[in-house]
Amino acid sequence: MLIEPGKLLAQINSPADLKQFRKDQLVQICEELRQYIIDSVSVYGGHFGASLGVVELTVALHYVLNTPSDQLIWDVGHQAYGHKILTGRRETFHTNRLYKGISGFPKRKESEYDAFGVGHSSTSISAALGMAMASKYKGDELKQHVAVIGDGSMTGGMAFEAMNHAGVSDTNMIIVLNDNCMSIDPNVGALRDYLTDITTSQTYNRFKDDLWRILGKFSKFGSSAQEVISKVEGAVKSALLHQSNLFESLNLRYFGPVDGHDVNHLVEVMNDLKKIPGPKILHCLTVKGKGYDLAEKDQTKWHAPGKFDKITGEIAKKVYDTPQPPKYQDVFGHTIVELAEENDSIMGVTPAMPSGSSMNIMMKAMPDRAFDVGIAEQHAVTFSAGLATQGMKPFCNIYSTFMQRAYDQVVHDVCLQNLPVVFCLDRAGFAGADGPTHHGAYDLAFFRCVPNLVVAAPMNEEELRNMMYSASIYEGPYSIRYPRGQGVMPDWRKPMREITTGQGRIVKEGEDVAILTIGHIGNYAVEACDKLTKEGLDPAHYDMRFVKPLDEEMLHEVFGKFKKVITVEDGCLMGGFGSAVLEWMMDNDYQAQVKRLGIPDEVVEHGTQLELHKECGMDSEGIVAAVKKMTEAISANH
Repeated sequence: MLIEPGKLLAQINSPADLKQFRKDQLVQICEELRQYIIDSVSVYGGHFGASLGVVELTVALHYVLNTPSDQLIWDVGHQAYGHKILTGRRETFHTNRLYKGISGFPKRKESEYDAFGVGHSSTSISAALGMAMASKYKGDELKQHVAVIGDGSMTGGMAFEAMNHAGVSDTNMIIVLNDNCMSIDPNVGALRDYLTDITTSQTYNRFKDDLWRILGKFSKFGSSAQEVISKVEGAVKSALLHQSNLFESLNLRYFGPVDGHDVNHLVEVMNDLKKIPGPKILHCLTVKGKGYDLAEKDQTKWHAPGKFDKITGEIAKKVYDTPQPPKYQDVFGHTIVELAEENDSIMGVTPAMPSGSSMNIMMKAMPDRAFDVGIAEQHAVTFSAGLATQGMKPFCNIYSTFMQRAYDQVVHDVCLQNLPVVFCLDRAGFAGADGPTHHGAYDLAFFRCVPNLVVAAPMNEEELRNMMYSASIYEGPYSIRYPRGQGVMPDWRKPMREITTGQGRIVKEGEDVAILTIGHIGNYAVEACDKLTKEGLDPAHYDMRFVKPLDEEMLHEVFGKFKKVITVEDGCLMGGFGSAVLEWMMDNDYQAQVKRLGIPDEVVEHGTQLELHKECGMDSEGIVAAVKKMTEAISANH
């Protein structure tokens, strides 16, 4: 279906085209851009509310800035759809997040307007500051560097580290704080309360515009007047808010709050800020989902709703005749509540993903035992370590891709102290349409080299429940990884039982070749074995369950019997499960032909999980092909 742009938007293929329009036409351009996003996402799917919330801000920035020379960085990038449409990608926007299509996030190799590749939060200020410092070194004083960061991302420690540095940098940099009180779920923590205090202070807001006009004219009075006015401004803000301004305390000139949906005022403000030297922060108040009533009312649901009827708001859902398997995240959510009802020491921790990880189930059932700590993965891990020192059993649920951000804390604060923290890594393996910034490709490799840490992966929902139970009674660090999406067992609520640490299981006996799998990807091997059996081959299938410790008894059996072995993992081949098996084979003086299937040493782009598994040769057909190639001589003799 072809999405038709409005008559003004149809003429815009670059920011240069946008600049040709009069300022009084910008409101209509915003309306057309918002409608184009609504039309496109309703038909093709994708992130929704975040981009609607920054339509006016996007238009104003590209209208005022000289992009791509001026550097515009979007934190995370969920909100950059309008940016993409205005920068030459309107006609390919229907391929957004589809296999071989454009990325759902800003990406340097996709467009010169994407100044920095993003996908993880809280990086924009650091990146913009680096760019600004480079411009300062080169003597380019006119170049602008703008970081657009949400109040959710602002809770990440990296943002504070960058602001601390920016305050003493004397660089030409603007931080735009897009304040909508949301990330994916509602924001939490003291910063949220602080921003609310600023934005709801009626007394301060009455003085705000007068101060703004004075500041806009300071250049007429010379540098000494500038210093006086700056002190007066800070004193008034501090007095009216009954506290020092956090951003001013970091030596960042604070302006706002301003209406983030008044495009003409935003243009005026941005033009003023361009003339003021040094690092600055502009506080914009926006509404996530702005312009689509349902998205404004239920912002979490409409963060990324998938395809929907834009008239009725009905979100498209497949209807099945038979019961379907649950999502792994929901199995986790319900199971941790079951475990916590029996074990008073169990607590839940997640960094800003309660609905995405289904920790919200425990947060509702046991609000005093489940914590959303904000976008702060490092804190989540060390906070969990602190709980563990006091006899608690924390289940720290972090997406695999975000666990990369807390690696030092896992090593230093949990594993070196051998503390009983359970890491549940959601979205392990390919994350699908979110692409390489969100693929959980590396956790098997980077976790299996850490002392004291058990590294496990269930092949189905029953195994996930058993591993969670086993982890709850294990005296040490324990990680469980599982993929995004559905499992394979509609009837999944089985009684939990302990799995002996490091013990695999035989799924199918065989004679010709041994297929060793780890985690959910093993279900492809089940399909492959069925196909191969029908074709006269007799493969064996071993579900190893653990990458660390490996089931050595099972491996002795495998390499004592088979000279042809295939390993399959939904993780990187470099240092992953297959590497662990090869290392064990060499250390134990076995010789066999081993083929490893998994994620290659390259960036795999976005697409559905099945498309990406097929691309990497690790789907059922890929396993069949690998077995056939390895057993050609056997096939000839059958």
